[in-house]
Amino acid sequence: MADEDACLSDWLIVQHAPDLGPGQLQSLLQLYGDARQIRAKKRADLSELKLKPTTIDYLLQKELPEEVVTALRWTEQSDHQIIPVSAADYPAQLKTIALPPPVLYARGNASLLGEPQLAIVGSRNPSAGGRDNARQFAHHFSHAGLVITSGLALGIDGAAHEGALIDKGATIAVMATGADRLYPAKHKKLAESILENDGLLLTEMPLGTQPLPELFPQRNRIISGLSLGVLVVEAAIRSGSLITARLASEQGREVFAIPGSIHNPQARGCHYLIRQGAKLVESAEDILEELAPQLRDRLQFRPELETQAKSSKPALDEDHSRLLNAIGHDAVTVDQLVDRSGFSSKEVSSMLLILELEGHVQSEAGGFFSRKSI
Repeated sequence: MADEDACLSDWLIVQHAPDLGPGQLQSLLQLYGDARQIRAKKRADLSELKLKPTTIDYLLQKELPEEVVTALRWTEQSDHQIIPVSAADYPAQLKTIALPPPVLYARGNASLLGEPQLAIVGSRNPSAGGRDNARQFAHHFSHAGLVITSGLALGIDGAAHEGALIDKGATIAVMATGADRLYPAKHKKLAESILENDGLLLTEMPLGTQPLPELFPQRNRIISGLSLGVLVVEAAIRSGSLITARLASEQGREVFAIPGSIHNPQARGCHYLIRQGAKLVESAEDILEELAPQLRDRLQFRPELETQAKSSKPALDEDHSRLLNAIGHDAVTVDQLVDRSGFSSKEVSSMLLILELEGHVQSEAGGFFSRKSI
């Protein structure tokens, strides 16, 4: 077995070890460094840490357990990947949270994990307006170059994924089940569409895990942990979306909420968040303004940018000037700008986001961009 597979099998054994809670695992990792070092310890060392005998037996066994063999075989399929926390391609943003998942199971384009993400979450039973808002905001931000991250649930989550896919944008669905399971079943076609459009299905749960209620809050910390900020579109006072918002706040992420009618029970959660300090959102610009410093840093196109007044537009570098000139005076699509400028689609999307943040361009309906009048 290759060293990489051997290391992965160590992580899988640690993940599957019975009666080894997240806190205990975190303590072991802090003490010994990684899964291989944990499994290299003597029984006496692990016994001193008050691990159960069944846990120690599982960690120290020489033969690979059946569930680990099954997981390794799962990675042999196209676009199936298991990413341990020690891997170079494990998302850096997620490493900063308390108790990051020891392994991630990914189906699809795992490179999206390293891209700037905005989480959009909300009620499973939204109003028609809430559903439309989720779809439209997701479409706008996806078209601007952000990855839209949500939980594949019915309602707002599904609308957010759908909005991202309107112009074949990037979206990540974080699941509370095993990667070989899909919940809810009604979203089978949506999940397939995400994969067909170079998106990603992601989970920390072992293969075969069924959708148990207690797993969804655990899933929510990954949604917020991956993202620069969380937008709550509609939510009741007692809802998983408010759990996600609380986790986001604890993780140091930005929290945004769209206000609604005082007569809409699905708006009360958003009103509560706003009273607690979440940023009230009326337009996409409200979010872009708040995330601008992080986006500039993550996209790394303009590291020299300094904070300036809204009325002042920073001087553009050669690449951004070239793209702005390619826009001309009529609304254009990303594909047209790729043809005119010679930049890749990803470069165009990222530079358009910077130009929009700085007030040089604006996005329009139908996936078009145009210059802003000065």
